[in-house]
Amino acid sequence: MSQTETQTASAITAPPHSEVIPILDFGSQYAQLIARRVREAGAFSMLLAPETPIEELRKLNPKGLILSGGPSSVREEGAPRCDERIFELGVPILGICYGMQLACQLLGSNVDQAREREYGRAKLSIHDGSDLFASVPTATAVWMSHGDQVLDVAKDFDTLASTPTCPFAAVRHKSQPFFGLQFHPEVTHTPHGVDILRNFLYEICHCTGTWRMADFMETETDRIREQVGKSRVICGLSGGVDSSVAAALIARAIGDQLTCIFVDNGLLRKNERELVEVTFRDHCDIDLRVIDASEAFLNDLVGVTDPQEKRRLIGHRFIDVFKKTSDEIGGNAEYLAQGTLYPDVIESGHGHGGKSANIKLHHNVGGLPAELGFKLIEPLRDLFKDEVRKLGEVLGLPNQIVWRHPFPGPGLAVRVLGEITKPRLEILRDCDEILLEEIIANNLYRSTNQVFAVLLPIQSVGVMGDGRTYESVVAVRAVETQDFMTADWARIPYDVLATISNRIINEVRGVNRVVYDISSKPPATIEWE
Repeated sequence: MSQTETQTASAITAPPHSEVIPILDFGSQYAQLIARRVREAGAFSMLLAPETPIEELRKLNPKGLILSGGPSSVREEGAPRCDERIFELGVPILGICYGMQLACQLLGSNVDQAREREYGRAKLSIHDGSDLFASVPTATAVWMSHGDQVLDVAKDFDTLASTPTCPFAAVRHKSQPFFGLQFHPEVTHTPHGVDILRNFLYEICHCTGTWRMADFMETETDRIREQVGKSRVICGLSGGVDSSVAAALIARAIGDQLTCIFVDNGLLRKNERELVEVTFRDHCDIDLRVIDASEAFLNDLVGVTDPQEKRRLIGHRFIDVFKKTSDEIGGNAEYLAQGTLYPDVIESGHGHGGKSANIKLHHNVGGLPAELGFKLIEPLRDLFKDEVRKLGEVLGLPNQIVWRHPFPGPGLAVRVLGEITKPRLEILRDCDEILLEEIIANNLYRSTNQVFAVLLPIQSVGVMGDGRTYESVVAVRAVETQDFMTADWARIPYDVLATISNRIINEVRGVNRVVYDISSKPPATIEWE
């Protein structure tokens, strides 16, 4: 199975003794959020292809089943479908948005274009406060995102809740253990969404909440060991939390069959190479090879300003370096390991349903050219950043690695906007060092989730002393987020921002203006490129 194909049930092994909740993914941007909420509640969740046959679902011995949302219309030819026998499983089923529409259609209801489309917050009125809506206020806000809706329900349904424009916002089948929600309970914009999902898990599916991240570690360790066999694995190590946790997990599974490669691509933060060497070579029992390929990377980027092209060139050069190094290492290195996370997969349009929009190209997502001879292994592909940190703690990694802010795979190439040159990189390194020093000194590092400087491709007029300057502009970006799928800009105190600005302008030659980015994600992304 290629790494961009949708997983099937037979490709996943549930942890022993786990309470399993499979999720059929119809291509929703929020599908992994559903899985995450289920795991946080203590049940083991997995995203499966919508067409997964009932025979494979039965093998998992599920406690319940969730049908995700998706961008398609159930009225369209070729829209994703599920095995129509899913109701024969005899377990509770929760349909969300598209999943509700599809299941209601299968059960005899009419789905058509809504008279008024709903996108954003809506006021939900609950008519039945039992089971699914137990302990939820009778009037609450929910997050809607749909053009179609169930226009009339068959006589076999009860209506549980409605909005002013959606009369069947939540339904329950009278004889089948099926529940449908037209809104998205998994997103934070639905304040009581977690309560609704927990009611489904505990009141309806009768889960007991026994699954923990340690179970994921054990299951993934066994899966890696089985997948790799006696082969060698090369892991691209950046020093960030993602690749570090991936390396630690793989090392736990196969020990000295793992070789980590740290590539100095000339796009690193100040003193990054030295930090990685000290941390992993001197303190971790991992075979670490440090490769200086900075000239090759920078030569590739001469004159390149398009961010997608930057990412593409960097990705290809990384693969070339890994391949060359693996040949030098010798032995039977068959696998390349990467710390790819689910937000990377979603933004690159490679979600489990295969229908996610391509937002930006990630150099480590999308599979490998067959001629390179590597098979790709991505043990963190289904996790969010906060889940990776939890896994890092379970693996025993030090806090300075587990809680380190993310650093993009393409490095400073996507933080130096416009053309990449050594002088511009040095300016940004000095600015970034000052920024992080002040964030740490003011105890803001753990309360923010990502903080960095961006060198803009413009210059502005300034005055220093009695003279006119025409120099570079630096933007400061600081965000708070739970999962990196959405993010809000951090409210850094003004006095801290003032100190950061003063230090950068006074200490970094070539900068005369500092601006602060107050954009949320969406509509902006966290990185500028």
